[in-house]
Amino acid sequence: MRTKSAVVAGLAVAAALTASVPAVAAPAHHRPRPNCPQLDTNLPWAGDNRARLQKMIDERGTCSGKGGPRPVAAFDWDNTVVKNDITDATLAWALKHDKILRPKSWKDTSAWLTPAADKALTKACGTAVPAGRPLPTSVNTACTDEIFEIREKSQTMAGEPAFAGEWNHRRTVPAYAWIPQLFAGHTPAALTSFARQARAEQLAAPVGTKQTVGTHTIAGYVRYYDQQKDLIGTLKKAGFDVYIVSASSEPIAEAWSGGVGLDRAHTIGIRSITEHGRLTTRLKGCGGVETGRGDALPYMDGKRCMINQEIFKIKGARAWQQQDWSHRIALGAGDADTDVTFVNDATGAHVAINRNKAELMCRAYDDADGRWVANPMFIDPMPRKNGTYPCSTTGATAEDGTHVPVRRADGSIIPDQADRAF
Repeated sequence: MRTKSAVVAGLAVAAALTASVPAVAAPAHHRPRPNCPQLDTNLPWAGDNRARLQKMIDERGTCSGKGGPRPVAAFDWDNTVVKNDITDATLAWALKHDKILRPKSWKDTSAWLTPAADKALTKACGTAVPAGRPLPTSVNTACTDEIFEIREKSQTMAGEPAFAGEWNHRRTVPAYAWIPQLFAGHTPAALTSFARQARAEQLAAPVGTKQTVGTHTIAGYVRYYDQQKDLIGTLKKAGFDVYIVSASSEPIAEAWSGGVGLDRAHTIGIRSITEHGRLTTRLKGCGGVETGRGDALPYMDGKRCMINQEIFKIKGARAWQQQDWSHRIALGAGDADTDVTFVNDATGAHVAINRNKAELMCRAYDDADGRWVANPMFIDPMPRKNGTYPCSTTGATAEDGTHVPVRRADGSIIPDQADRAF
């Protein structure tokens, strides 16, 4: 996807970005360089976050005068670059337009699907439609409800677990893998077409719109964040190599990433194996984790693995490890714990869009390296979290799914943190 000349510059960095929480004053000594790419001063950021990001761009981009390989920036997509969720939008559109093909057996869609979920889906969606043909989900509310409940809550409409078994909770989640698996039988181009049609509807809907999927009520609009679009554009002008790294199916992400000037080669998502040009339920692995049921998605630690493997060309088990500065991103941006590993890997700025997700915000507010940029959502931000984030006890997710303390690189535990970017 890129050459060695595009790898992050330098083991040494001039003047590291200072503290990023809005309550902390920005460095008054920094003066934007007028001939360098500038962030739009008419677009509001919290506190001094724009100045901090501009300082990093000036120091790490083409205006640094250092030359060398291009620095890399990586962004999550949903609720980081846009408001709301493009996978939900695409699935909702597909269900309303009868685009889900009936599998021979629902058990074939996921290795983790429970007998209870198989039974609920078979009962709700029926067997009258031949396998491989579209299910009439636009009129079969029960079928639509079962599919969307499993997507949304990993349970059936009766409240029974939809997935069971063992998986690494920092590398995958079966409900995320299940969406590209649901579209098996379609071509990648068809899935991108579905996403584009959903995109058109979501962008045309007024901010605040809700939609009904079966009996579920979900957001009915998506908007690009102007600030993130401007940040991505400015980074590119300043010589950064910018990528999207999303836990959406890659054909879905590709329908949206062009809106911020990024092409398919710079859009990384869940990658399905194709046969005879059509999607299958098998998903590509990462870092030596085999291709198959979806044990290694671009999810939490899996996003680091995909960045290391696909951008920095680090193969095998090493792709799961944090790399030296010359093989790490300069800027990482995310909104959830699913992004925390790669955002924490950034050497210049860690952008955390606050959706009250514990592990991400614990690290943002602890600001161990002075480079965290915590910012409220740009549209309809979350209210201030009541109480503190449980950083010292249950703020992080372990590989087995248990909740554990959030630890710094040296092993020390981050104390509980109050919400400050709201």
